[in-house]
Amino acid sequence: MDAVGVGGDPGGVSGRYFQRVAGPMPRVIVALTMQDGRLVRTRRFKKPSYVGDPINAVKVFNDKGVDELVLLEIGDKPFDESRIQFIRSIASEAFMPIAYGGGVRTIEHVRAVIRCGFEKVVMNTALHRTPQVAAEAAREFGAQAVVASMEVGSGLFGGAKVMTECGRTATKWKPAEWAAKCEQYGCGELLVTSIDRDGSMEGYDLEVIRAVAGVVTIPVIALGGAGTIAHLRAGIDAGASAVAAGSMFVYYGPHRAVLISYPGAGEIHA
Repeated sequence: MDAVGVGGDPGGVSGRYFQRVAGPMPRVIVALTMQDGRLVRTRRFKKPSYVGDPINAVKVFNDKGVDELVLLEIGDKPFDESRIQFIRSIASEAFMPIAYGGGVRTIEHVRAVIRCGFEKVVMNTALHRTPQVAAEAAREFGAQAVVASMEVGSGLFGGAKVMTECGRTATKWKPAEWAAKCEQYGCGELLVTSIDRDGSMEGYDLEVIRAVAGVVTIPVIALGGAGTIAHLRAGIDAGASAVAAGSMFVYYGPHRAVLISYPGAGEIHA
């Protein structure tokens, strides 16, 4: 048995906390982080901790009927044939919409990810270096297939700053400014991750979500910090079109035992 376990309803994460109301249901997305073929969780983008095998996790989330799955590769390994074979094996086990990000730099990389069976490609550093790749990918596969990943950290003199390369490099951009640029480049969604709240399970950076959602028309996905159903609701209330979490769905209890959970069917409304 792998480190990833199956939980019935740990932490009270269940559909009974949702009320059904009229209107479209916001997506609750599972965001998984991988390194060297292993599923890991981080805190503030540091100290990756092993939590299981990605393929086993995908199978469990299949059974739980997740809305969507985002796989994010960290590390500096090249985007080569071995990586393509690995993510193809993961995609073959996924029976839900699935997106991949990590090392995607060229239109050839984008095509490889789509051919593996992923519906969406997540891009971050490449948007800063070669934004034309996103534009070309949007023309070829549609804007809905291109997700801009924005890593947000604390600036040297205060305020939020956009970061690249897994939070190691600061840019000149403020979140709202960069969000508008990503939409101009042709991206169809924006994944906004708070570095400072990553792995904290203490709630999203709602101020950043509001700022970003206020300047774009594309869907905004909140990530980084969710630990409760109330946090998910708060992300939607702040303007996010969808909410994502990692630690919330793989950890259980104060000692962070590895146990997969996912909300039952319903909407995030108090």
